[in-house]
Amino acid sequence: MRTPPFHADTVGSLLRPKRLLDARAANQAGKLPDAELRGIEDDEIKRAVALHKNCGFRHTTDGDFRRRHWFMDFIERIDGLRFGEPLAVRFKSADGSVEFSPPRMELYAPLKRTQSLTRTDFAQLKPVAVAAGLIAKECIPSPTLLHFRSTRSRMHSTIYPDVEKLYEDIAQVYREEIAALYASGCRYLQIDETNIPGHLSDPALRAAAQKEGEDPDALVVRYARLINDSVRDVPDDMTVCVHMCRGNHAGGWFAEGGYDPVAVSFREIDVDGFFLEYDTPRAGSFAPLAHLGQGKVAVLGLVTTKSPKLENKDELKRRIDQAAKVVPLDRLALSPQCGFASTIEGNPLSEDDQKRKLELVVQTAREVWGS
Repeated sequence: MRTPPFHADTVGSLLRPKRLLDARAANQAGKLPDAELRGIEDDEIKRAVALHKNCGFRHTTDGDFRRRHWFMDFIERIDGLRFGEPLAVRFKSADGSVEFSPPRMELYAPLKRTQSLTRTDFAQLKPVAVAAGLIAKECIPSPTLLHFRSTRSRMHSTIYPDVEKLYEDIAQVYREEIAALYASGCRYLQIDETNIPGHLSDPALRAAAQKEGEDPDALVVRYARLINDSVRDVPDDMTVCVHMCRGNHAGGWFAEGGYDPVAVSFREIDVDGFFLEYDTPRAGSFAPLAHLGQGKVAVLGLVTTKSPKLENKDELKRRIDQAAKVVPLDRLALSPQCGFASTIEGNPLSEDDQKRKLELVVQTAREVWGS
């Protein structure tokens, strides 16, 4: 596999080094100038790129080292949206549950893109990646977030009397940002999608959405169209994949269940591949992969980022063989199940644990697919 997604791939975020966490805390306390924080971020991103290269990957991300959260830093730069009171979200974990309070999104004006949402950061990652001989990968939150999180049809008030206009403006914001990323040299883009595999897949969350007046099945199809509208102008030499995520905070998750209720999205969303969480039995079977559109790649997230326990290579191969009964082996790939730090605190692993898991992905992929 010479173009992304690679047989050995990653989802995006890395554990923030202590130096970076300390610098960010000092900056927020007014004790470290922005320029000095940026310099420390630059240094740590060089280390992140080196980690990807040393582990054997053909691509790299910046580890989300300039972000405090997987979606907040992106979303807050869009005109017309602001963050309000926190939402109470309970993440499940192997040890019980984890409390997390992301802010509510409030729509106060028509949506517009009047500044870079990611391009500045990507433009600084690109030359570091090129110098290391790697492809730079950018990860952005899905456009469905702007609709589902407090801007759904019944909550857009007087700003968008016609909800279809809301969808149109969301897609326009994303088309403009993706065009800017392309102009800055981005050729590998990942869209992190939590609503389709989360709220519209988990049986309990589907029931909650129905109680609120939503039709989960119809929303899956509408969200597929929204993503398609957002990426419709992507040039042929830009790879776009969707990461289907069920939540990732401090080793916890907010949704579970198989992909069966949303499998239609594998066919309807017009992208090059899907990163799919398959690290535990709660993810269900590989059967929904039968809906994968022709030519699309399924990147199997078999290596968990939620705990330090290292997977067995033979077991990973066995599960890849199982998936290959549904999708041809040459259209499969391997990755961690999610990022290691979707939120700044990170998951309960050490940097050594993280490295071992990344190395395992590459080693296993080489033995399954070759160099």
